[in-house]
Amino acid sequence: MAAKMQFDLVSPERRLASMAVDAVQIPGADGDLTAMADHAPLITTLRPGVLRVDGAEGGAESAYFITGGFADVAGPAITVLAEQAMPASEVTADVMDGFINQARAAYDKLRDVDASQTGVDAAAKLVADLELVKAQLVG
Repeated sequence: MAAKMQFDLVSPERRLASMAVDAVQIPGADGDLTAMADHAPLITTLRPGVLRVDGAEGGAESAYFITGGFADVAGPAITVLAEQAMPASEVTADVMDGFINQARAAYDKLRDVDASQTGVDAAAKLVADLELVKAQLVG
């Protein structure tokens, strides 16, 4: 039997989860990763995506949509501080369209004023990440 670890997911609006789990699949900014009990300590930034939790009480998998944030993995515990988060079951096409439209507006604004392209590239990636998540969650 796999060792459990404490998992907490919070956003500015609310605490979404606090439970003992087997593993958490994290959409890291530099690539996806899975954290399990006794994982090496790390802090990583997050990209928009689906955070999956395995081995929670009752054995059911839980999934949450996050727009970004930070994950702190420290052996027996993982804490995710999300910019915005919600259970994946609550995500609709309208919700995703709202996030995508906001990201596109920011991209369009940056494209007009940022000569360095650094911010423009990051804004374009955000739009692409959100469109991918929409396709994964609502088709």
